[in-house]
Amino acid sequence: MAIPPPSNNLPVTKTAERDAAQKDGFLREVDEALREEQVVDAFKRYALPVGALLLLLLLALGGYLIWDNSVKSAAALRSEKAMIALDKLQAGQLDAAAKDFEALTREGPDASRTLAAMNLAAIASEQGRTEEAAKRFAVIAADPKAPKLYRELATVREVTLRYDTMKPDEVIAKLKPIAVPGNAFFGSAGELLGMAYLDAGKPDLAGALFAQVGQDKTVPQPVRVRVRQIASGLGYDGGVDLPSEAPTDPAAAAEKAPAQPAPDQKKPA
Repeated sequence: MAIPPPSNNLPVTKTAERDAAQKDGFLREVDEALREEQVVDAFKRYALPVGALLLLLLLALGGYLIWDNSVKSAAALRSEKAMIALDKLQAGQLDAAAKDFEALTREGPDASRTLAAMNLAAIASEQGRTEEAAKRFAVIAADPKAPKLYRELATVREVTLRYDTMKPDEVIAKLKPIAVPGNAFFGSAGELLGMAYLDAGKPDLAGALFAQVGQDKTVPQPVRVRVRQIASGLGYDGGVDLPSEAPTDPAAAAEKAPAQPAPDQKKPA
């Protein structure tokens, strides 16, 4: 039996596939080479600015960490100095405490400097230097950088020290914005403002204000006791019935209680 000659289609097909594979491999090599060249070009183009940016970021981060540590260390040191000054103040070492507070008025944020200045004014008042203390409080009250709470307290302290030398209208102008319900110094400012109203010949305004202060439960009780007595004398209800002032001694309560009539007892038959 004769064997048929081999077909010519198989070699042609394999040759085409081989050529296609070689072409595809060549294209991949060219593509990879092109990508490598693009990466190298991009690196050459952007390496310097990107590196500079990273360096700046690292320097900024390092600078922030150094600054933050410095700020915290300075705050801790100021706090320690303030505690030492307060300890001296409580121990009666007024001159030494004043020296420490004087240094603290030049350090730290506005609130810290203001607090140190308040303590200096209080020391001056404690030592009998009333006019100097009043001037120091007046400077704090007029300082726009000082916290509002400290400015209001300084105003009350200044008026307290200078009340006898001030005209009623001056006292009223200074304290009227502070002597309002809800203010932290409503009690002390309201008491002084009420006295100024009396000195100015305005008893109705004084009585109404004293009554308002006396009825405000946020006001310290010693202030309420004083102003309610004045309010009552002016014909206003100053909040006489205070639960906190009820007698705690049952015997004392019994003495103040009205006598009750004894019940009728039947005589034995």
